Amino acid sequence: MKKALLITAAAVSALLVPGVAQAETPPGCSSAQQIGSTAYVKFADGSTAASVKQFAGCGTNWSYVFVWADWAARHDDFHVVTAVTTDDNVDHGKVTGRLNQREVWSKPADSVNRCTRAMGRVALGEDGWSAYTGRRC
Repeated sequence: MKKALLITAAAVSALLVPGVAQAETPPGCSSAQQIGSTAYVKFADGSTAASVKQFAGCGTNWSYVFVWADWAARHDDFHVVTAVTTDDNVDHGKVTGRLNQREVWSKPADSVNRCTRAMGRVALGEDGWSAYTGRRC
């Protein structure tokens, strides 16, 4: 009984910690792994709005943006855009999330044989802030 309560408490606390994303898996590719380091979208006041990651697997790349809960709780009507960007500055698999959508995956990008980085943008009205992961070849 105590073990079950501890497991439940740990699971609940993991969900409540602001800014911590749970394990991510791109839609349709459970074997994909994060490549490179995580980038962070910094808002005008210096607060962290979101994490940006790049994943590779199943012959494609994905970008992923996770808006932190504490930032989202203080801001209304934001949009998230994400894409895999190649060296020629072309966005592949670009997706714009729904209003206030906190977790957004790009479409799969056929770019595993190219140098890429994940792009994440968080916008409030006309103003937006972006971050890019490190370049991976």
